[in-house]
Amino acid sequence: MAEETILVIDDEPIQREALAGHLNNRGHSVLVADSGRSGIETLQHHLVDLILTDFRMPDMDGQEVLVAARKINPEIEVIIMTAFGTVDGAVDAMREGAYHYLEKPVDLDELGKVVDRALERHLLISENRLLKSQLRERTRSASLDGFDGIFDGIVSIAPAMEDVLNTVARSAPSRATVLVRGESGTGKELVARAIHAASPRCDRPFVAVNCAALNVNLIESELFGHEKGAYTGADQQRQGRFEQADGGTLFIDEVAEVPTEVQVKLLRVLQERTVERVGGNVPKEVDVRLISATHQNLTALVSQGLFREDLFYRLNVVSVLVPPLRERRQDIPLLIDHFLQRYNAENGKQISELSKEAMDLMMRHRYPGNVRELQNMIERAVVMTRGSVISKIDLPSGADDTEIESAADGDQVSPNSGSLPDQVEALERRAIEQALDGADGIQSRAAKYLGITERNLRYKLKKYGLK
Repeated sequence: MAEETILVIDDEPIQREALAGHLNNRGHSVLVADSGRSGIETLQHHLVDLILTDFRMPDMDGQEVLVAARKINPEIEVIIMTAFGTVDGAVDAMREGAYHYLEKPVDLDELGKVVDRALERHLLISENRLLKSQLRERTRSASLDGFDGIFDGIVSIAPAMEDVLNTVARSAPSRATVLVRGESGTGKELVARAIHAASPRCDRPFVAVNCAALNVNLIESELFGHEKGAYTGADQQRQGRFEQADGGTLFIDEVAEVPTEVQVKLLRVLQERTVERVGGNVPKEVDVRLISATHQNLTALVSQGLFREDLFYRLNVVSVLVPPLRERRQDIPLLIDHFLQRYNAENGKQISELSKEAMDLMMRHRYPGNVRELQNMIERAVVMTRGSVISKIDLPSGADDTEIESAADGDQVSPNSGSLPDQVEALERRAIEQALDGADGIQSRAAKYLGITERNLRYKLKKYGLK
């Protein structure tokens, strides 16, 4: 494996050389700069994986270094070093996308751990950028109608979403069933379409059905079709979604809504690869790759006797958990820019950006409706805005419903919520609890969502008394 290159920026010679020497001893290739401007010049001429920069310097502070570095390389990771009096500025830099901050004097053991995690994340993002490029090329070469921009729609730099993309890339070539889980509005169908588009079935039908949108009495007919006269109103023969998807992929959204009596028939189709229409008795062979999705906890439904255990295991061969937007806030600016471009084109507008106040609200909003809610907010703002910049008043009512949660009770964190270490620990504990909940208590999966090692997660569980 090639050495990772770290750029150390610090105007104090002793500190700069000490950090560079320590990182060299750990096997990293290290470049040094004595000022922010000098560091940016170095970045323009060298490939750098990680920047370790002091926050307070005469020419550029750490946040300015972050912004300038991201313009050169959007994927670069930045760690801020800060003295006690500049901690607030370092926290602001983290909101702008810095990976972490370390207080001076820097603890070298802690530095090593943070650097390792940052480089792991950088590598994962780089790998998945390549995967997405390959998947786009495959989709483009297949010339699929209706699939333009599928992978462009997966807009993310968040570690949890990179894990999703890894699963998409690795599961796509197979015919294994996939269960996509996540809250409403997180983009579960987009993930399903990505799997289909990257699969050998990409030139065959992708058929989607949302069981939550159907009358419960019609789900069986919708999935399996019916013969003429099968029930009152069935005045002609009709193919079901399985037959329509023959040779391709069937996406069953909100699969938890399938009635228990229909679950038996669904299981039989997966086992025997044949379907029988309602009112018929002639089995028909079908070659269908099934992807299902739900926002509900199927494991809990199984334990309550509301979902068949054998069907759950057949559906859950490959599991994908799409994280909610509140757990990938670093993606919000990217998504806003993505939707701005889309709705500018659709509405003949030339809106360039959001004002600072509007962006601050968007960054702090709770997003109970996830990416779909953000999309709708941007579409409305583009339609309603008269000028070239979306201001706070252009956002829909409710946009100021903001939330930065503490670990214990979900109250907003304010300047009076205790010392900064206490606030950071409260947020960290809350993030761990949410990750464990989303991972059904599986520690290895929760560690991936959090972007830390499983060993580090176990340490933190012990530290906070969590199980």
